[in-house]
Amino acid sequence: MGKVWKFGDDVNTDVIYPGYALKVTNPDEMAKYAFAEVYPEFSKEVKEGDIIVAGKNFGCGSSREQAALCLKYVGISCVIAKSFARIFYRNAINIGLPVIELKETDEINEGDELEVDLNEGILRNVTQGKEYKIKPYPEIIRRIIDAGGLINYLKEGKNV
Repeated sequence: MGKVWKFGDDVNTDVIYPGYALKVTNPDEMAKYAFAEVYPEFSKEVKEGDIIVAGKNFGCGSSREQAALCLKYVGISCVIAKSFARIFYRNAINIGLPVIELKETDEINEGDELEVDLNEGILRNVTQGKEYKIKPYPEIIRRIIDAGGLINYLKEGKNV
């Protein structure tokens, strides 16, 4: 279960992870820069397991993997949006950060508590008592996420 951090449409990778921090390579250090320019206290206020809910085209802009990586290491357990930029979506899967498309993100409020069951394909808004059906991942994607990302999956000796 995680608390919702709400964002709008077209949140780009420069907003998620600023360009001046690209020199940082340690993921734990990268986490400190999540939304640093638009929400300077984000990395101090977010708790392990919290969830980002956004509008359409989340992660647009550059192909920087750091945008997804900083969210994972700051403690975000998944990102739910109406739609994602294709490269951000794949980067998130590759690092083991679940991303979920849901048309009804406008119904979810900042601070709501959500439970996500990727295996059953269910999103529960515990605060509002609502439940949404989400499209389950194909088995290979679930295994990549469960392994913590593509590199970990391959290190386990599995083939894609």
